[in-house]
Amino acid sequence: MNTTERGIAIFEGLKGVAVLIAGFGLLTFLHKNVQMLAESLVFHMHLSPLQHYPRIFLQLTSQIGDTQIWLLAAFAFFYAVLRFFEAYGLWFNLRWAQWIAVISGCLYFPIELYEVMMHFSWVKLAIFILNFAVVVFMAYKIKFAQHA
Repeated sequence: MNTTERGIAIFEGLKGVAVLIAGFGLLTFLHKNVQMLAESLVFHMHLSPLQHYPRIFLQLTSQIGDTQIWLLAAFAFFYAVLRFFEAYGLWFNLRWAQWIAVISGCLYFPIELYEVMMHFSWVKLAIFILNFAVVVFMAYKIKFAQHA
C-alpha cells in the first residue's frame, strides 16, 4: 500500500468523524425552538431575512421538529459508519472498499458538477477534481488488481 491509498483512507475516516460530530451536534437542538435559533443566527450574522438564502433557511427551520432531528442524526450516524468501514478497508487495501470508494465518489459527480457550473468557485472546482482523481485512482487499482 502506498501513501496515496493511506491518504485516501485517512481522508475518508476524517469525513466520517466530521459527519459524526455534526450528527451529535444536531442532537443538541432536540426540544428547542429551531426556528427561533435560526432567526437569532440570521440576525447575528447581519443578514436580511428577506434575502433568498436566509429566507429559505428560515422556511426550512420552521418545519424541523424532534422527529426530523432524530432522523438526520441517525442518517449522519449511518453515513459516518459507512465512511469508517471504507477507511478501514482502504487502509488494509481491501477490494470491497475500493468499490465503495468508486461508487460513492461517482454518486457525488452530478451534485458537484451542478455546483461548479451554476455557482462556480475555485473551492468547488478543487473538490470536484479531487473527488474525480480519487475515483480514477481507485478504478485503476481495481482494474490493475484484476490483471495481477
